[in-house]
Amino acid sequence: MAIETPPTAPPPKLWRKTPLIESRTLSNSAGCRIHLKLENHQPSGSFKSRGIGSYMLSILSSRSSTSPTPHFYSSSGGNAGLACVAAALTLGCPASVVVPLSTKPLMIEKIKAAGASQVLQHGKSWQEADDYLRQVVLPNDKAGVYVPPFDAPAIWAGHGTLVTEVVEQLGGVEPQAVVCSVGGGGLFCGIVRALEERGSQTSVVAVETKGAESLAESLKAGEVVTLKGISSQATSLGAVRVAEEAWRLAKSERVHSVVLDDREAERGCVMLAEQERVMVELACGVNVAMCQPGYLEKALGRPVRADDVVVIVVCGGSNVTIEMLCQWKKDDIERREANGKTGVNMEIIQKKDG
Repeated sequence: MAIETPPTAPPPKLWRKTPLIESRTLSNSAGCRIHLKLENHQPSGSFKSRGIGSYMLSILSSRSSTSPTPHFYSSSGGNAGLACVAAALTLGCPASVVVPLSTKPLMIEKIKAAGASQVLQHGKSWQEADDYLRQVVLPNDKAGVYVPPFDAPAIWAGHGTLVTEVVEQLGGVEPQAVVCSVGGGGLFCGIVRALEERGSQTSVVAVETKGAESLAESLKAGEVVTLKGISSQATSLGAVRVAEEAWRLAKSERVHSVVLDDREAERGCVMLAEQERVMVELACGVNVAMCQPGYLEKALGRPVRADDVVVIVVCGGSNVTIEMLCQWKKDDIERREANGKTGVNMEIIQKKDG
């Protein structure tokens, strides 16, 4: 009697295909067709599930069946840590996270509630938290496996799946531009590399907040530089040094680097909440702020057309509450009443050869 071979179990789904919706109100504001890629629908609440999940699967596939169960460790301003914990639990593995001292209590509680084995705080910036994890914490756990938050090819490949989905959801149409925020540069690397692989002519608007603009400063200097610190309230973008690959890719003519201040990011969060009923943190709201009149034109260096398709990556993030949104709305109203209507408040980065 023949013995049937049991079917191979499919790999765990650590990220999911997310909706792409066209926003009429944001399209009217921007003067073109704005599509929102809703990465806030990922298991961890942000795009990080793609890259972190991809990396962790690559680690498991390279280990022998006799290897001990790995204990995954991540350093994070919050969202990468959440993604690591969510993926680890799906894989049946423990996970611990080291966050900088600037991380809000809200994020720490969310990481703990997600099931982290341990959440440690150390250092003024993500870089200091990361150094502490690799130099002090990991050497004390033989089963420990380091999960970088943004700087690894497997992470970029995971984020690149977003581009494939977008083109499929647009019926094979390549968008004229993709707007994404940049912290360490993992999402940015994934998007640009995926577009290059497709031979696409799509432009990429790389958005940072003032006080966390490590990519912009590197492009100005013609080399990768390290910021002295992070002063932006968009702490999820708080990498004092961008990935070398991000800097290399950003030198391309397709990439437009811009910097907005925290107030613009707050306004973007309020716009998205009021017009699409979606709550996101500042690191994501800064992308939506690009839908204000005149912003895309200035960033792209050309007029936008009514039929241009522009994809805003709603990268998500968990560092937001209703109370925070209400305060941002109140502050924005007060500033507008005091200062009147203002123009495009954005810095366009001039790249230095390097």
